[in-house]
Amino acid sequence: MIRLGAGPLDRIVVVGAHCDDIAIGAGGTLLTLCQARPGIRVDALVLSGGGTEREQEEQAALAAFCPGADLRLTVHKLPDGRLPTHWDEAKAAVEELRERTDPDLILAPRTDDAHQDHRGLAQLIPTAFRDHLVLGYEIVKWDGDLGRMAAYQPLSPETAEQKVRLLQEHYASQRHRPWYDREAFLGLARIRGIECHARYAEAFAVTKLTLNLGG
Repeated sequence: MIRLGAGPLDRIVVVGAHCDDIAIGAGGTLLTLCQARPGIRVDALVLSGGGTEREQEEQAALAAFCPGADLRLTVHKLPDGRLPTHWDEAKAAVEELRERTDPDLILAPRTDDAHQDHRGLAQLIPTAFRDHLVLGYEIVKWDGDLGRMAAYQPLSPETAEQKVRLLQEHYASQRHRPWYDREAFLGLARIRGIECHARYAEAFAVTKLTLNLGG
């Protein structure tokens, strides 16, 4: 059955190249989904940071971003910034994820993300999840790779504020970064909100989508 479209959501997959990618790119969407659907299954895969303080941060953060969900997180130990040279390991991790879940929706990096780890993971997802709707989240960075997006999840002001608070609370290792602040996160959310007639929003790229206009 081809399911390249939005329908009832009982289980989702979220993937990130690094700890904090998922929360930065789709934290507000996760909060919205999990609060609306208690007990939803969330299979989360992160390719780097395993065995470090960053894994501990990720475990606590995603638990907070997925309240009431059946969260199953796996964090691997691929070196940061080296995914292209560890392609086989990354592909195996994605295929293992596919073997244990059949999601209704996948949140992943964008295929045109300027960071090689993000982009590489995005390219791997459709090789394992061929008949699934994939929404590609965005992460603001110095590369200046933000573009025109195709899908939006409006966020209430309360959810947008909660996302920022949880990002600051749970990722202490990232607070020193010049772009990791309230203004950056809320500023992008405000711009995406303007684009979809909401106060705040998260935006996603969509590579392929099946419509059911006659259903």
